[in-house]
Amino acid sequence: MKVQMMGARVGSGGKEQDGEIPGGQALDLSGGSFCILPLLFFLAFLLAFTGGSGAVMGQVPGGQNSVEVAQSRTLFDLLFGPREEPAPNRVRRTPAPVPHVDVPQAVTPAETEGTGPEAVEKNENATRLAVFGDSMAIDLAKAFQREFREDPNLVVVGRGVGSSGLVRRDFYDWNAALKEEIAADSFDLAVVMIGINDRQPIGQARPLSDEWKALYRQRVDEFLQQLRSAGKPVIWVGLPPMRSANFSSQISEISSIHRLAAIAGGVEFVDIYERFADIEGRYSLRGPNLKGEDVIMRKNDGIHFSAAGSDKLAFYINQVMRNYYRGGTISVAVADPLEGTDAMNMVRPPFQGNGQFRLLQVAGAVEQLSGEPERADELVLAPAAGTEPDPMDIRLLVQAPEGRADDFWVGVRPDIATEETQPVPR
Repeated sequence: MKVQMMGARVGSGGKEQDGEIPGGQALDLSGGSFCILPLLFFLAFLLAFTGGSGAVMGQVPGGQNSVEVAQSRTLFDLLFGPREEPAPNRVRRTPAPVPHVDVPQAVTPAETEGTGPEAVEKNENATRLAVFGDSMAIDLAKAFQREFREDPNLVVVGRGVGSSGLVRRDFYDWNAALKEEIAADSFDLAVVMIGINDRQPIGQARPLSDEWKALYRQRVDEFLQQLRSAGKPVIWVGLPPMRSANFSSQISEISSIHRLAAIAGGVEFVDIYERFADIEGRYSLRGPNLKGEDVIMRKNDGIHFSAAGSDKLAFYINQVMRNYYRGGTISVAVADPLEGTDAMNMVRPPFQGNGQFRLLQVAGAVEQLSGEPERADELVLAPAAGTEPDPMDIRLLVQAPEGRADDFWVGVRPDIATEETQPVPR
């Protein structure tokens, strides 16, 4: 069935005009073409409902200064509801970098004085052990605290400064700091471990050049001279092997300068290189601890000691420190084991060794178990002749009958021999 459709046309004046659909076309309402009409009526209803605007007014919060923003709506929004807008991607803005300016700051030693809660209370007049140096000295001071935590007669005073050394005086001047410590009388015994940060130029001198070594030796000597002049016992600790072969070789040269300066200055030098090296003399990460257990001795940086390594290092240093520290008293006076005897004034060769402090190993080592020491004449001189009878006559042992193989005498006959007979040798 065909239907002639009449259309309404809108004239120029805005009024509707009847007329046929242009072209005289007829709609064929038969079959499936007729199903489009409900859809067209539905769309017209929606447009009329929305007012034909196609937009929804939204208000942005902002108080009195709020702004109405038109939010567009599509046919899809009308049919299936508004779509959820994705959250905007927030871009985190990094603040502009501030240029770094090196400002000199006061560097203070790492305070490690004091002990843990399990330690005993220290005596008021306890010996003060000061540990000077770089970050190696900081770990060593902590190990000393663990070792002497139950000793009421010794207090560990940590004076280590990280990243310091004897080269960079602009960062930390050790000789000036030591002068202040001596003036304040803040310690009785000094342990020094330094050098891992000293592989740097001194002025125009390249590290480990001949000029550099001479300048560096002067600074070490100046450091030791202050301690010697103040009468403070000193134990200088050498440096261990490092993981980097090149760095280890350079550190060994620096440690050799320390050794020469210590020997020339008459102070103790504790060489620990072989204690923490493998059988080939190179860096070793592991090693036996004080209980004989194989543990890690060094930290991951291949330079510093672990807690177990520091405890082992403190043990070796303590063997030398016993020359000065005797349970609460500290002394550098040399005792004469011959004092009180006649041999005290005898001429004796001078002591040949690593400084006169070595005599402390002898002082106190010789003790008289019988109480009163024997006089020198009882030790050296023989007793006077005739004071004691001989147990036997020696002549009876050498006399033999004439003609025997052991007859070495002439004119002696056994039957007429008397005590007054003086044999005449052949």
